[in-house]
Amino acid sequence: MSKTSIACIALWKDKVLVAHRNPVGQMGNRWEFPGGKVEEGESDYVAVVREFMEEFGVKVRVGEKITQAEFEHNEKKVQLHAYRIYVPHKGLFFKYKLTEHTEYKWVTFDEIKNLDFVDSDMLLYPEVRKYAESI
Repeated sequence: MSKTSIACIALWKDKVLVAHRNPVGQMGNRWEFPGGKVEEGESDYVAVVREFMEEFGVKVRVGEKITQAEFEHNEKKVQLHAYRIYVPHKGLFFKYKLTEHTEYKWVTFDEIKNLDFVDSDMLLYPEVRKYAESI
């Protein structure tokens, strides 16, 4: 049975929100779209709201599903679903309260190519970029 993870795509002008993971675990010290695992019995939408609240301390509104990808992690299949989210503020004047990350920033899609981005999120990158450029 495969697991499901979600990626939260917050867009602002020509930028997307990315976060730098704490220096622990297999993907430590790498950049990513915020998100995490969908818990058993939880919908993707509930997971998006919960994960963002846990990791950034703000309640988000969940928009449409943008894309999905599949990858293997520790020999288990993982379905990764990317959702557009709407944040109540940009975390610039009022800082987000980080629990899983050392920092966050708004970057252009070109800038992502220069970051040490997690491989699974790079599977989403082409479709997320295409979506962002279409709105």
